[in-house]
Amino acid sequence: MSLQKEEIIQKTISFVQETLANAEGGHDWFHIERVYKNALLIAQEETVDTFIVSLGALLHDIADAKFHDGDESVGPKVARAFLESIYVAESDIVHVTQIISNISFKGGNFDQQFRSPELDVIQDADRLDAIGAIGIARCFNYGGFKNRKLYDPAIQPNLNMTKADYKKSTAPTINHFYEKLLLLKDKMNTETGKKLAKQRHVFMEQFLDQFYAEWNGEV
Repeated sequence: MSLQKEEIIQKTISFVQETLANAEGGHDWFHIERVYKNALLIAQEETVDTFIVSLGALLHDIADAKFHDGDESVGPKVARAFLESIYVAESDIVHVTQIISNISFKGGNFDQQFRSPELDVIQDADRLDAIGAIGIARCFNYGGFKNRKLYDPAIQPNLNMTKADYKKSTAPTINHFYEKLLLLKDKMNTETGKKLAKQRHVFMEQFLDQFYAEWNGEV
């Protein structure tokens, strides 16, 4: 049985909504939806296969490793099983699972093993959702989910973490701004992504200035 591409996308949306119905607030369906919309927006300015962009964006966090004991193989396996069940072409499945395997930040000290224009678009869309106002909200939501401190002046950010260090970090939430969020502006792939990231980056800097002023009783 062969489905039309639009049918495949709609089935994928339904699958993701159902699978992530009880997910942590920063990695739920609404996160996926924002990344999906941002990816399609960025794709308008790029030469890419929008079908792959759509599937990759929708499935990029279908089983985030941080919620599966750090196992990075779960997401690609879940995505493959689903796509096979609706008879997506093998070449498209391979591309989508490669995107899922290579999209995440992983501490920044990670050699990406696969590249494609579609991955560049989705990676930018995902990173945009990690910065700015929503990025700040997601950061503190996850920190609360993991019962982390908001901030501890005695614990300095670690900018030289290995992939393993990054995975097991229990540092205060504010540290995550320096260990990831503030680094993303300069890691964007596309011109649209770079432009959108600049605005969101400035907002985070302003937030941190206000945070420290309030923390120190200056305002």
